[in-house]
Amino acid sequence: MAMDGNQPASGFSAEGLAAIPAALDGVVKAGDLSGFVTLLWRKGEVAQVNTLGYRDVEAKAPMTRDTLFRIASMTKPITSIAALMLMEEGKLKLDDPITKWLPEFADMQVLKSATGPLDETYPAPRDITIDDLMTHRSGLAYGFTSIGPIAHAYVEKLGPPLGGPHGPDAWLRHLGELPLSYPPGERFHYSHATDVLGFLVGRVEGKPFRDVLVERILGPLGMTDTDFWCPPEKRDRMAKLYKIDPATDALKDVSFPHEDAPPAFCAGGGGLISTADDYLKFARLMLNGGELDGMRLVKPETLALMTANRLTDEQRAVPFMGIPFWMGQGFGLGVSMITDPVKQAWMGAGSEGAFGWPGAFGTWWQADPQEDLVMIYLIQNSMELGPEAASQLATGQRMGGRAALPIFQKMTYAALGKEM
Repeated sequence: MAMDGNQPASGFSAEGLAAIPAALDGVVKAGDLSGFVTLLWRKGEVAQVNTLGYRDVEAKAPMTRDTLFRIASMTKPITSIAALMLMEEGKLKLDDPITKWLPEFADMQVLKSATGPLDETYPAPRDITIDDLMTHRSGLAYGFTSIGPIAHAYVEKLGPPLGGPHGPDAWLRHLGELPLSYPPGERFHYSHATDVLGFLVGRVEGKPFRDVLVERILGPLGMTDTDFWCPPEKRDRMAKLYKIDPATDALKDVSFPHEDAPPAFCAGGGGLISTADDYLKFARLMLNGGELDGMRLVKPETLALMTANRLTDEQRAVPFMGIPFWMGQGFGLGVSMITDPVKQAWMGAGSEGAFGWPGAFGTWWQADPQEDLVMIYLIQNSMELGPEAASQLATGQRMGGRAALPIFQKMTYAALGKEM
């Protein structure tokens, strides 16, 4: 464990901060998770960094502040900022049909039943828009968020949601051949939409999406440890990905194989590898209305648009991943936000207007404008991403592993004297 700085940041109690690593360490000792890197930033300074457990259990290699993590869907807000930068430059509009750049999605068909036969469809009433992609209201899906034939068709056509075998053009063609689960605009259905958005950004700019991110966001913000692959010289710093093996009730290494070069499929919806300090730069940019240390990427009004709820009450009434996720929460252009802290308290902790988005391997972050606070929580705990996996969301995890994040969230706010 490491703790940076001798004095807690303004407003934190030293005792409250000290209780956080003690609580999380118990989860590691119980064998529920391999380890953590957590970071708290408030009012201009890093208040606490905790490094607990192991990045490689077998080698007994400890977590360190610069450990690299697969951040999965924490990639999505970065991709969304890239699209919003192009919007500010007049290169695209939220209500633009994506067929303007992606003709693969012309004349889409919609399933008559989202769980029904693939050949029972009707023509989509309208084209998918940029707004639909950014709010997951495109009608596209993931195999793991779907039930029935479409779930299996996604995997058969596209491969796994991360590390698939296709390049962008072939992948987009295959996806465009599948029917939509719902008509565009009707409902939030978590999907490959942000992967599509990333490749659309690449087509608008006439270069690979990875190049756009490096040139426009990662480079300017100094996020030098963030990329779609881990080069050989950094691999010793990479945290291994684990899940509980039901046969042994112990952690099993299920890490992805390393690529020899940046992959052809750079998934804007979930492909990035990053560190706590790198992601802090992006989170601070978001917290600060689109500007960090004199480097402005988007205007404050664009950032405000991104972090405002766009879902209707009817759309928020539909469960997400089998749970009433939207109680007290909304979704904007690539991030969720707290709309009612009391109703949302069952999921975590935060003030009204706090925003962020988690990743499938247990990573999570939140920026809280009211508290001038950034929280970053990094673990590598695999969830199943095969067809229909959302219907068994809790499998493969012990209760201690699932409870660790809300413990971190609630203890952070308790250290500020706020019970959530």
